[in-house]
Amino acid sequence: MSNSSSISHFLLLALADTRQLQLLHFCLFLGISLAALLGNGLIISAVACSHLLHTPMFFFLLNLAVTDLGSICTTVPKAMHNSLWDTRTISYKGCAAQVFFCLSSFLDQRLPS
Repeated sequence: MSNSSSISHFLLLALADTRQLQLLHFCLFLGISLAALLGNGLIISAVACSHLLHTPMFFFLLNLAVTDLGSICTTVPKAMHNSLWDTRTISYKGCAAQVFFCLSSFLDQRLPS
């Protein structure tokens, strides 16, 4: 008899088992991600709007802010979803898409144009 199993979902480890801690994790993820989005958005808008900040140091700071936004927008929403709805699985396609978008946000900043 041959092995005919296939992977359709991955099991994720939960951060907490009690509902109160899950809601606390959701609120913490939401607060930290909103603060990071606001901070990176301010950096991007400041560098884009001011001609005095068009120097190599601020160019690399802009790239770091865009990379940080890409990684936050890729991974944190799934963690928040898992905390809020008490799910512990991610589909194979969802995991592949998350890895693809996370890697593309890092590699997009490293490739020369």
